[in-house]
Amino acid sequence: MRAQNSATTPSTIAVTTSRGAASADGGAAATDPTGPTSTGTAAPVAGRRGTLLAALGVVSFSLTFPSTAWGLESFGPWSLVAVRSVLAALIAGAFLLAGRVPLPERRHWAGLAVVAGGVVVGFPLLTTLALQTSTTSHAAVVVGLLPLTTAAFAAVRTGRRPSRTFWIAAVSGALVVLAFTVQQSGGALSTGDLYLFGALVVCAAGYTEGGRLARLMPGWHVIGWALVFCLPLMTAGAAVALTQEPVRLTAHGIAGLVWVAAGSTFFGLYVWYRGMAAIGIPRASQLQLAQPLLTLFWSVTVLGEELAPAAPLAAVAVLVCIAVTQRAKS
Repeated sequence: MRAQNSATTPSTIAVTTSRGAASADGGAAATDPTGPTSTGTAAPVAGRRGTLLAALGVVSFSLTFPSTAWGLESFGPWSLVAVRSVLAALIAGAFLLAGRVPLPERRHWAGLAVVAGGVVVGFPLLTTLALQTSTTSHAAVVVGLLPLTTAAFAAVRTGRRPSRTFWIAAVSGALVVLAFTVQQSGGALSTGDLYLFGALVVCAAGYTEGGRLARLMPGWHVIGWALVFCLPLMTAGAAVALTQEPVRLTAHGIAGLVWVAAGSTFFGLYVWYRGMAAIGIPRASQLQLAQPLLTLFWSVTVLGEELAPAAPLAAVAVLVCIAVTQRAKS
């Protein structure tokens, strides 16, 4: 594969613009990852499509923790993370080869490394370690802080500041999630919570950088190349981990592995980055306030965990915050 030519032709620019990845003049829309690229009468359509794609990504992500819990029935935490990354990278590589996608420009490699470190390696590893001691419902609520963390990273990375109403609603949603977490953990944070808070930081960095890159290239190229770049490291890691941790194959374990590899890691991130490119990082990130609620639903219906009494109240409060952030100017 050859590197992309930075002197992009006008026809390529036109195609990219239609996908919501960059502007035809290479101006603010191509460099500002916090707002949508579409203008004029096409803006509402592009906004609805972007919201739908981002929401589909959230649904995919909401199944990650239950699937990881299933995967841990068959694999150790290090083995599960390494094998899921290898499988996802092979899927991504096959799509990149089939589409004859050229190598990304060298100037994008640092950003792809951030995506790889945060989304492909850091978040899966830290959350998998956390789920050894935490329930999926508890982990889901802690990770509900991710939208605020992502919005903060985006503000620092891009220099753009969302409106005061946006921040009030975002902080309110985060406080609801935090209060729910502390109440459920008895007022003390566990080792699993520390893993989860670390996962928030690295994932927010990966989401922010991925959202920026998704406005310069198709979203599936972003996650595809990030996965492929990690393939040598994760292949070596899988070879070592599988010899050190026991493997007990079960139907649940295999199904969980397949979903976290193909569903969460590849498909979910593909639609998520495309959605972020269309509607902006801050607004897309607030859709993830619904992710803990969806994961709570899966944890009860799929894993049989008990639903906390405070969950319905938290659900209503978070949904109100989502509505406000989606209407606030970002």
